Amino acid sequence: MEADSMKTSSLLTVALYVAVFHAAISNAAEPLASTAPASAPPQIMRAGSQPSVVAPAAYFTGRVRIDPVWRANADINAAGNLVTFEPGARTHWHTHPKGQYLMVVSGVGLYQEWGKPIREIHPGDVVWCPPGVKHWHGATPTTAMTHLAVSGTTVNGENVEWMEKVSDEQYNAR
Repeated sequence: MEADSMKTSSLLTVALYVAVFHAAISNAAEPLASTAPASAPPQIMRAGSQPSVVAPAAYFTGRVRIDPVWRANADINAAGNLVTFEPGARTHWHTHPKGQYLMVVSGVGLYQEWGKPIREIHPGDVVWCPPGVKHWHGATPTTAMTHLAVSGTTVNGENVEWMEKVSDEQYNAR
């Protein structure tokens, strides 16, 4: 149990670092309307305090679970989620208006930008998905993968534009 607590603590530390780094380098950051007051007091968000959700089949292929870590607010315009893809599961093609960081936490995954080869990603790898670049990511056919997704949000709270499904032919083209 102590190892799980240390793992969760380490994940949250890395997640917060990635979010702060993303916000600091974003040259197009826009303030967000939020119910939280500006410069809200420090908070501890307990692991497991937000329910897991099944990723919608309209945007994902296969079994995918999303565990919210934090929401964007007026102080930082980036949301963080732990996303677990079962073997063969993946996102549909999509873009992010403010970009996205992916940090692989466990397993082995795949990442592809439109018109480029599929790349394998491993624990500790960090992928930067630039704003507007069409891409997909997910698990390999035989190995599950979990990544921390840190996505910048727009003034309207949007952080993704979903597109067509990644076909089996596209997924298996490596």
